[in-house]
Amino acid sequence: MPETPFQDEILENHCWGCSPVNEHGLQIKSHWSGDEAVCTWHPKEYHRAGPAHVLNGGIIASIIDCHCVCAAIAAAYRAERRPIHSDPPLFYATASLQITYLKPTPIDGPVELRAKIKEMTDRKTVLDCSLTAAGEERARGEVVVVRVPAAWYRPPR
Repeated sequence: MPETPFQDEILENHCWGCSPVNEHGLQIKSHWSGDEAVCTWHPKEYHRAGPAHVLNGGIIASIIDCHCVCAAIAAAYRAERRPIHSDPPLFYATASLQITYLKPTPIDGPVELRAKIKEMTDRKTVLDCSLTAAGEERARGEVVVVRVPAAWYRPPR
């Protein structure tokens, strides 16, 4: 049985890129494959750039960002040896996002994201991510995320 995607375990997540409950969002799904966080995502026709056959660069940045933030959250829970949805909640936000676009990404097939943790402390995680499509690397990202207090995303009711 496949592992539950990180995004499906993160409560109170309404993000456009990674929330499973945002019906207008990208709804990426990430899981562990060894020490790599992996995601296969299928673009839609309306995710195109100017040329109709190419994926929009902003979408590429968004899925790299969300994949890495969710991987950092999952890694922090894994380091504490507890389920993602357990209390006290852990959450991270993007501090820096650097994207290098290597080649146009075709929109007519799936893209795969593979992220690895480069550095991890109690407060900050740095991840490297590769985006491939049609068997070729199309973009790379380095994402720095920082831990934020639970009140940042789960305000008192």
